[in-house]
Amino acid sequence: MKILALYFSSPQRSVAVLSAKDATAHEVIDSSPGRDMKPFSLIEAALRHAGQEREAIECLAIGLGPGSYTGIRVAVSLAQGWQLATGVKLLGISSVECIAAQAATDGARGGFSGVIDAQRGEFYLASCEAQNGAAREITPLKLATRAEVEERERAGAQLIGPEVTRWFPNGRIVFPQAATLAHLASTRSDFLPGEQLDPIYLRETTFVKAPPARPLPFAL
Repeated sequence: MKILALYFSSPQRSVAVLSAKDATAHEVIDSSPGRDMKPFSLIEAALRHAGQEREAIECLAIGLGPGSYTGIRVAVSLAQGWQLATGVKLLGISSVECIAAQAATDGARGGFSGVIDAQRGEFYLASCEAQNGAAREITPLKLATRAEVEERERAGAQLIGPEVTRWFPNGRIVFPQAATLAHLASTRSDFLPGEQLDPIYLRETTFVKAPPARPLPFAL
């Protein structure tokens, strides 16, 4: 199965192509600052690197977050449109699973905590464990305050995440990569229709309903 993996929900965006006949994922990474994503350029570059055409893709895997709202929505929209046009299989994988797998690939061993910026002074936090080049989530992802993360660090936990050293200097930066996402997808078969690709946010959406419009006096 030929897999196209899109990871747009961290400051380092990436696209990778993986074929079942080739254990190497052909990856293109964009680390440019800012929010100016060029998803189609990245996809075309990755396909050229892998020597594949768009029509050859059988499965599209995306990172569902948590992470950049815009990045996640771009990936979900691309996946939904691709499935509508071609019937391609879709997979959604969490950022924590991808970060944990990437950390294991990069040599992490034992327990660690995955940390992702959740804005508003909060963080997405999960306990993970890496062993023999593989990783698993020990406690589920939750929202945590900075004080909670600092307490975990004082208890001896290694903190790992895309931008973790911005707040916790002793942490270890690990960017989830599309190549790792593609390898994770190659072991999965829980495909979804596009409308069931739900971004992982955790925080409930809150909004204030606007008051009814007031009639304006009409002056003659």
